[in-house]
Amino acid sequence: MLYFNNEISCSTMVRPWQLLRFFLFLLGSHFVGWVIAHQETGKWRCESESEIRVLADFRPGLITLDGLADDWKDIDGFEFPLRPALDPDQDHEYSGGKMTVKALHDGHDVFFLLQVDGNYAYTRGESTKCPSVALMFKIGEGASYHNMGGCKEGPDSCTNKTCRGHEVDIMHFSIGTAIPGRLYGGNPIDNGDGNGGDRFGHLVDLYGWNPHCRYPDGVGPTENDTSAQNNWKGSWWHSSISSQSGFVEEDSPYGTGGQRGTYYFEFSRPLRTMDHLQQDAQFTIGGSTQMSIAFWYPVNGNPWHGSGHYTINCDWVPLDLSPGGSLTKSAPSSSHDASSSFALLFSVISLCITVFVVYQMHRLKTKGDPVPQSENDSL
Repeated sequence: MLYFNNEISCSTMVRPWQLLRFFLFLLGSHFVGWVIAHQETGKWRCESESEIRVLADFRPGLITLDGLADDWKDIDGFEFPLRPALDPDQDHEYSGGKMTVKALHDGHDVFFLLQVDGNYAYTRGESTKCPSVALMFKIGEGASYHNMGGCKEGPDSCTNKTCRGHEVDIMHFSIGTAIPGRLYGGNPIDNGDGNGGDRFGHLVDLYGWNPHCRYPDGVGPTENDTSAQNNWKGSWWHSSISSQSGFVEEDSPYGTGGQRGTYYFEFSRPLRTMDHLQQDAQFTIGGSTQMSIAFWYPVNGNPWHGSGHYTINCDWVPLDLSPGGSLTKSAPSSSHDASSSFALLFSVISLCITVFVVYQMHRLKTKGDPVPQSENDSL
């Protein structure tokens, strides 16, 4: 999070557009806790396994976005140890276990399922006492995983010009006001305002150049652009929750605190968006995108802080979107097989008819019956 001075001098003239920008910036800073106390100790070290990656197969018509994992049971998952983002030491891994990541696409949208074990923790309105997750994707060619894009500029000097090429796309879901099983993210009200916010469930669409320079889509350090949208949708669930009839806000906390189980976070977004501000990653079927995933959890009931998150790797992880060729090519093959089978059957039937006719003619000759002459023979 960023810190703001809450005291405004009475002698200072504050224009309405300044208040709006301040409010949106404050709103965005509340959504993402990546920045608070973002200070590393010592030199950055990363020993990443180069062969790790996530594969998103083409599987249309399979997923219902409700936070439940039943419709993912036949999709292969990829397991990752969760280590502190600022100190990716194996000795400090998340004690609850590994995170399983599943992904697929249907030719229009890309879908993600994140599942991670953890005792049930939920305090409505207090995001730092609830689990939280984020996805980050590389946009700019020079964007590094380390330092969230890696732009060297500070909060007072980072702009889309000074940090060009360091853009990263971020989706952050802080479930402190989100009801399990309900859908959050892009909605007509916030999208109508032209930014990546979500006032209902804090599933927000952001971009950044480094941990100290990140904003909701459409909001910038010097000016705003109301053409932006929140293109993400998502939901969450915990396996200890017994009822699936549909919760409302008054049912909070929806489950029993401390119950063992697994958290599920389910998301989707169109492969391509209408972004023209270099704030959304664009996915290509048959292509690869660099991504990372972060996870916050109130370990031992203690509220998490912004930079106290775990990640699936200390560098980018490739996300490969497989083409639908394996399915679409099977149709001509099946059609060809059917045609060949029909032709073979027709040939066999024709042969049988021929043999039958020859046999009948031979039988008539042996009996001495005259064989009818054709009209040509009679002439």
